[in-house]
Amino acid sequence: MKKLLLSFSVAICLLQSAEAQQLRTPAPSPSSNIKQEFALSNVEVAYSRPAVRGRKIFGDLVPFGKVWRTGANNATTITFGEDVTVGDKPVPAGKYGLLTIPGQGEWTIIISKQLDVTSPAAYKQDQDVARINVKTAQVPFTVENFIIVFDDVTATSMNLEMLWENTSVSFPIKANIDQKIMGQIDNLMNKDNRPYFQAAMYYMENNKDLNKAVTWLDKAIEQNPNAFWVYHQKANALAKLGKKQDAITTANKSIELAKAAQNDDYVALNQKLIASLK
Repeated sequence: MKKLLLSFSVAICLLQSAEAQQLRTPAPSPSSNIKQEFALSNVEVAYSRPAVRGRKIFGDLVPFGKVWRTGANNATTITFGEDVTVGDKPVPAGKYGLLTIPGQGEWTIIISKQLDVTSPAAYKQDQDVARINVKTAQVPFTVENFIIVFDDVTATSMNLEMLWENTSVSFPIKANIDQKIMGQIDNLMNKDNRPYFQAAMYYMENNKDLNKAVTWLDKAIEQNPNAFWVYHQKANALAKLGKKQDAITTANKSIELAKAAQNDDYVALNQKLIASLK
């Protein structure tokens, strides 16, 4: 009987030990991954989000003038899917450490080959790929959890913004993809299935030859005569060329086709364009 009780006690202890080992609690600085489609690829940031919790952050918990991991727990990393420019510094495609040196009115942003810097002592400046200085801005409210976001996103530029406590810092990221896209257009226009609409839209959005864009839109209409959205973009191109009456005629054709397709959005877009031309 004593042996049975002993075995039972050991089993209970082992069970309690196993349960203790499996205990999970919320992370005080939860990790986060943000991924932004940008240019012809993506930019991704992996970081942790510490909270203020009533503490003084910058100049105290995060000292001025020292390298900061830009988050908590593990090192913060940033991955560029293609070659970019950070500030005015070129950065090849790849994965990097995102480090900062906070200051009272200015921060230093560091893109580093080091992916594991969690303390100032581990940082090696000779591993820098890019280093820029940016001004800080004051936020009129308290941002409780450190956050990184992408803002002002366009086809070739955007800002990475960091906010915590009452401080905001941002820096620009740019991609020069025009040469790549123009190469694609030149290549694909020699194929049987030519992307007339996409090529025309790129020309319109990037202030290139509008007459060529109109020619390609006509070709796109030949491919799909009921494409009310193509007629609408042709009307926009004609308006930009100063050909108001042709633009109105084309917009009315787009309205006719959009009504047949029961697409009220394009009816409204064309009506607004026509009103702006009168």
